[in-house]
Amino acid sequence: MIKKILVSQPKPASAKSPYYDIEKEFNVECVFRPFFKVEGITAKEFRQERINLLDYTAVVFTSRHAVDNYFKLAKEMRITIPEDMKYFCVIETVALYIQKYVQYRKRKVFFGSTGKINDLIPIMAKHKQEKYLVPLSSVHNDDVKELLDAKKLNHKECVMYRTVSNDFTEEERKSFDYDMVIFFSPTGVKALKANFPGFEQGDIKIGVFGPATAKTITDENLRLDLQAPTPEFPSMTSALRDFLKKNP
Repeated sequence: MIKKILVSQPKPASAKSPYYDIEKEFNVECVFRPFFKVEGITAKEFRQERINLLDYTAVVFTSRHAVDNYFKLAKEMRITIPEDMKYFCVIETVALYIQKYVQYRKRKVFFGSTGKINDLIPIMAKHKQEKYLVPLSSVHNDDVKELLDAKKLNHKECVMYRTVSNDFTEEERKSFDYDMVIFFSPTGVKALKANFPGFEQGDIKIGVFGPATAKTITDENLRLDLQAPTPEFPSMTSALRDFLKKNP
């Protein structure tokens, strides 16, 4: 029986989160606890990459972390980002987030519809004259670079932030009594293994979001009980609700 679910994400900002509806509907407790955190690199570290932010006419943002750390570094280095800088974002929510730092103008902010970089590339290809800067995490692959190379776009990738394990306290380790754990990234799975080297799944159900996270679960010899998104259940909460109906 599932009574206590560990969700490896920050606590929802809105009281209207579907997770709270699930708690009431199925009489379960959802505990929100990120397994890792994102840290921005320092201006000193960034200077070692020998990149001048003003050499580029456009920035590609794949996440809110990229947005935050791009503007944080600019401020630390006392660089004023030009008014005509263009921003290309993987999805509209990231594009809207830019308003936290600059005035939003549609003529300089572009975004994809799926949240995947592949969807953004055709838009970028219409602006071949731009020099693109792509802020990334210290943990990344060459997918973005290869896609931009294929379109012969002028671009440069750079590291602006890193993902580190959000270590569990001794007390948290002792009281790990969850019936289900939900992961949203491979990093979260690896953080669990790092915090609990002798982790044995037993009856604990594991849910994941995304194929890369699912692959990491199987690579770590763990049992996968729930995977989203699917055509029928595009969100983790909709998939979780269905799972709890079938596994009371």
